Amino acid sequence: MPVFYECQRCTACCKWPGQVRITDAEISRMAAYLGLVEHAFIQQYTRLRSNRQGLSIMDKPNGECIFLQGGDCLVQPVKPQQCRDFPNLWNFPGFEQTCRAKPKEVSVEEFRRRVSAATGRPEDSIPAQS
Repeated sequence: MPVFYECQRCTACCKWPGQVRITDAEISRMAAYLGLVEHAFIQQYTRLRSNRQGLSIMDKPNGECIFLQGGDCLVQPVKPQQCRDFPNLWNFPGFEQTCRAKPKEVSVEEFRRRVSAATGRPEDSIPAQS
């Protein structure tokens, strides 16, 4: 049976090193949400990806996501798809040691329904288990 991980908004995923890749559409949504023009958003909140093929969200000096404010995400309603997809559509070995998402065995149909609700992706695009 698939396992759905219910996010508890613990923000552990916001503190891991790495790159949160963002698309042009995500830049537009986040900039609008923050009341910024896109150019200002890009200058203030993004960096060139290490492969130089796009932009990523900037980190704070301590490695946290720049949008993490205490225990909240400054752009939660419009956060990038990569963030929405964790931990059900991508994760890494041992993530359960830090992430406090609650695992629950569910049917394939329920997994797709829940992941769709959590990520905004269409149910028919979600694999039976990732």
